[in-house]
Amino acid sequence: MKVLVVGNGGREHALCWRLNQSPSVWGLFCTGGNPGINQIARPVPIAPDDIAGLVSFAAAERIDLTVVGPEGPLAHGIADEFSRAGLKIFGPTRAAAQLEASKAFAKAVMREAGVPTADFVAFTDADAARRHVRTLGRPCVVKADGLALGKGVAVCDGPEEAIAAIDAAMVDRRFGAAGASVIIEERLAGEELSFFALCDGADAVALGFAQDHKAVFDGDRGPNTGGMGAYSPVPRYGDAFAARVMDEVVRPTLGAMAARGTPFRGVMFAGLMVAGDRINVLEYNVRFGDPECEALMMRFESDLAETLLAIAEGRARDAAIRLSPRAAVTVVLASGGYPGDYRKGVPIGGLERLEGAEPSPAKVRWAMDKIRIKAFHAATAMRAATLVTDGGRVLAVTAMADGLERAIAAAYEAADLIHFDGMHCRRDIGRRALAGAQ
Repeated sequence: MKVLVVGNGGREHALCWRLNQSPSVWGLFCTGGNPGINQIARPVPIAPDDIAGLVSFAAAERIDLTVVGPEGPLAHGIADEFSRAGLKIFGPTRAAAQLEASKAFAKAVMREAGVPTADFVAFTDADAARRHVRTLGRPCVVKADGLALGKGVAVCDGPEEAIAAIDAAMVDRRFGAAGASVIIEERLAGEELSFFALCDGADAVALGFAQDHKAVFDGDRGPNTGGMGAYSPVPRYGDAFAARVMDEVVRPTLGAMAARGTPFRGVMFAGLMVAGDRINVLEYNVRFGDPECEALMMRFESDLAETLLAIAEGRARDAAIRLSPRAAVTVVLASGGYPGDYRKGVPIGGLERLEGAEPSPAKVRWAMDKIRIKAFHAATAMRAATLVTDGGRVLAVTAMADGLERAIAAAYEAADLIHFDGMHCRRDIGRRALAGAQ
């Protein structure tokens, strides 16, 4: 089949990389592309948010399946327009994408579905929100209601921090229109997990768990980012726990969405907080996470194109998902200053030591230990034949090995072969899971 991937970041590189290995795929296209994606997929010079242009391209090229990476096009109705044109697409409709595009909408669905979540209040007035947190007088979480690229959440220890977060979102408009309204909810304790399920509107199949690291600095310090690293699987959370999440979260949510007349079709990404035997849903996303996708695609062993096509056609029962039992770890290499101000156009060196044809001691050792290494391009560009940075999260270096400890070591060994001025990465991706296993 011919497949079009919408988006051009690390998540989309991982999807293209896995789709390129699908026996059923003989034509692969990607919007915009990047220096990594362009090695395996034909770049399409159409922006991800140019929905009309993408519909025309897919129809003219007779694309069999379109896979949407980022949340923006989904929130703007790309799936609706493709369906109207008789084109198959993997992703929810605009109405269903509100599960991510509006946290207030998601909370209402959770209440209807009986899905456990933190108590919350929604505000469109900054003064009312400030009064609420002063009255609350305890730790809370302030969330921009709309899409904020993973950065619109502030975990606050008290009223002053919460007021600063309210002002940043509602007054300073740091997140644009996404912060016009906010959700203020109780602060939950426990372990955060990401759970992914592929949903066809009526039924769903589990994809698996991953654990993201949102804060920019080691020890979960500093502001939230789009994600500084991830690993999968997550120790202690196996098939039995996944079955619980499907029964207590995913299927009730699917039922509530169907009852609203907005059936959900695509990937449901539930951010969970787990404390003892209790599961709470923090939020929903309606796309593959980033960098969770890189770790999951490293472990994915089925035909991804056939799996996503089955979901798009309402055949979740036919979606055969097989994940490697091995551990995958992703370490994000970010520009200095991210998630604040950072430079673009900084030359990147060392990637040839990781991906070039010449043998090296590290590559020989990885081959002997059957360790798989891949650097997914998240924000890179070519300038005068030189690979340069082109955003905040630049590369997502991913390793898969037997056991989490070996995968962590290999990911950092590979990351240390790469260098660019100001490069920053967290040095503790996955370490908490190792500590908990000891």
